Amino acid sequence: MEIKAIVTNEEEHFNYTTIALDDPGENQVLVKVVASGICHTDATVLDGSIPTPYPAVLGHEGSGIVEKVGSNVKSVVKGDHVVLGFSYCGHCEGCLSGNPGGCENMIALNTSGTDENGETPLHSTEGKDISQFFGQSSFAHYSVADEKNVVKVSKDVDLKLLGPLGCGIMTGSGTILNSLAPKPGSSIVIYGTGAVGLSGLMAAKISNCSTIIAVDIHDSRLELARELGATHTINSTKEDPVEKINKITNGGANYGFETTGVNTVIVQAVKSLRVKGVLASVAVGKKDVTLDYTSDVVFKAVTIKGVIEGDAVPQTFIPKLVKFYQDGLFPFDKLVKLYKYTDVKQAFEDSKNGSTIKPILVME
Repeated sequence: MEIKAIVTNEEEHFNYTTIALDDPGENQVLVKVVASGICHTDATVLDGSIPTPYPAVLGHEGSGIVEKVGSNVKSVVKGDHVVLGFSYCGHCEGCLSGNPGGCENMIALNTSGTDENGETPLHSTEGKDISQFFGQSSFAHYSVADEKNVVKVSKDVDLKLLGPLGCGIMTGSGTILNSLAPKPGSSIVIYGTGAVGLSGLMAAKISNCSTIIAVDIHDSRLELARELGATHTINSTKEDPVEKINKITNGGANYGFETTGVNTVIVQAVKSLRVKGVLASVAVGKKDVTLDYTSDVVFKAVTIKGVIEGDAVPQTFIPKLVKFYQDGLFPFDKLVKLYKYTDVKQAFEDSKNGSTIKPILVME
């Protein structure tokens, strides 16, 4: 079928044009895309940090309505509301142990432009292949995705809001709830109060952390962090975060969540941990990190761990986040701003300059 999509190539990042989309295979689902979040990972393709073959249709935080299912699909039917998640193989050790974010084929399946069979459902009207992104390419009016990418959600929640649960918001909240799993009454520091960091902050509140410290360089975001549950905020351009955190926590935080990827911030995050503290990092950084390994890591017996997609199983975790939202415990709608798909360039710019925390393109 012919569809409209936002195609990215070297000459033009946002070319709204007509392309061809294959019919869904026996294990695939055709989804009418209602909306798609814009994530930092999309931007890293544009700046070359994550290589993806051009031309490509980006977008990996899609939400929509099932239009058609393949003969082997069991989890959804036509008319279901769904969130589109990341691709994982389902048969490697990581997937089989309940950690699809640790899929051994994660990079290939999500950024190489093709599925595990080396195929893409996207083509130019002349028949040339177009790269699929994260197994969904949701910057389009329709998407064909593997059943494993598709998560059924409640019809009682505005579908336009839900796409970011498939990546950024899942990454932030999942890192806290699944990977760090902080003990009630513990202290935690959130470095960076973008969509991922603030999602983690709300999850820390759900986890009953007693001290939740948000660190950023924007006062407006720190004000929102307070509203969402931070007990303390630090503007790192005005105060030394290591010194302030050690004072607040009387010796360092139990947990840290680093979302910026900035090498100096990562060092601060490590130095701000107390003995036996744990730091989780999710960001894509561009510079090497230099630590006093003996003093800051070994002698303090701290743990530093990288986390992908919040160590979450999307099919079980995303509905849990929706329920938290419905119960008033996870107001992620305070992070988002809706844009028409024709305003995609402005949405990316607003995300880059920080004026919008989580842009969502409405594709309808």
